[in-house]
Amino acid sequence: MARIFIANGATPTEEQRKNIRAAATKPVVYDEDCPKLTEEQLKKFKRVSKAQTVA
Repeated sequence: MARIFIANGATPTEEQRKNIRAAATKPVVYDEDCPKLTEEQLKKFKRVSKAQTVA
């Protein structure tokens, strides 16, 4: 796994773009630490943070 950090508002370099395009073509790999979830399991996800209203 690789991480690419691009500063907020910055334009990615050509090398960073190349790495991002290459990563986008890789398949998702599921394992026992990160199993593929069923549609039923995905439906159980809930928003953790509450929406804030400005008074």
